[in-house]
Amino acid sequence: MGFSSLEICAGAGGQALGLEQAGFEHASLVEIEAAACQTLRINRTHWHVTEGDLRHYSAEKWKGIELLAGGVPCPPFSKAGKQLGNEDERDLFPEAIRLVSECKPQAVILENVRGLLDSVFDDYRAKIIADLKKLGYIAEWRLLNASDFGVPQLRPRVVFVALKQSAADYFVWPSARIAPPLTVGEALFDLMATNGWRGAKQWREKACDIAPTLVGGSKKHGGPDLGPTRAKKAWASIGVDGMGIADAAPEKDFIGMPRLTVRMTARIQGFPDHWQFSGKKTAAYRQIGNAFPPPVACAVGTQIQAALNAAAKPKLKRA
Repeated sequence: MGFSSLEICAGAGGQALGLEQAGFEHASLVEIEAAACQTLRINRTHWHVTEGDLRHYSAEKWKGIELLAGGVPCPPFSKAGKQLGNEDERDLFPEAIRLVSECKPQAVILENVRGLLDSVFDDYRAKIIADLKKLGYIAEWRLLNASDFGVPQLRPRVVFVALKQSAADYFVWPSARIAPPLTVGEALFDLMATNGWRGAKQWREKACDIAPTLVGGSKKHGGPDLGPTRAKKAWASIGVDGMGIADAAPEKDFIGMPRLTVRMTARIQGFPDHWQFSGKKTAAYRQIGNAFPPPVACAVGTQIQAALNAAAKPKLKRA
């Protein structure tokens, strides 16, 4: 069966792409950032993209859609910020709950940063589960590591899945892949060697671990670099200069630690090479750094598909 999805806070389309790979057809995508909206339109001309504030969006016309998915803003829960939670103006979990009540999907997927599992947010998470229960959903939080799904990056993400009772009994969280992810050197060697850099092979041997977490930052903080001091040190340990993003791969006679290009960071995040990013370097990297890795979204989406299909089979038999 084909299922449709409403994507909120769609960003550069990491989750949307993964869900598409899992078999979902996107009825509509909502995103506030102009550059990210353009990225979505460039890559999928047939997607219906709404640019605007989620607080002013209504999901009434999508009543009965199978899935509502999204990655609501992370800063309210990130350890890199003040962790203000519901006191942060960027907290959009209440808006997500409102949209669920309006369109009444069969399933919900929301993702966020690991900080959301901190004890300070225990009551917050419990309230969201309770609010969804009132609407007829069984919900659960789970910490998933992107590296378990082939992404060459240490990227733990909190994933929230809620399903109607009829499908909840069939849902099983995705299992980690048996094969380990590529190292940064293995994943990026061809891109680093594009301009004939003589040191590419030696660099590949040094970059023998998965990447630290990419940090996209926000409009208020962050730029085209690979994160705070601790993150930069982690990048340096595998031979990457995290002080900025390069315009191109190293030249033939380059000496020193190379910087990643926008395309390299996209590959580290699990995007296919054909996925284009709109805007200048800072805007493009911010979209990538804040994205949900497509392979993880695909793994969760596949399990949602399986649960919805299983729930539908008895109905088909009775018909």
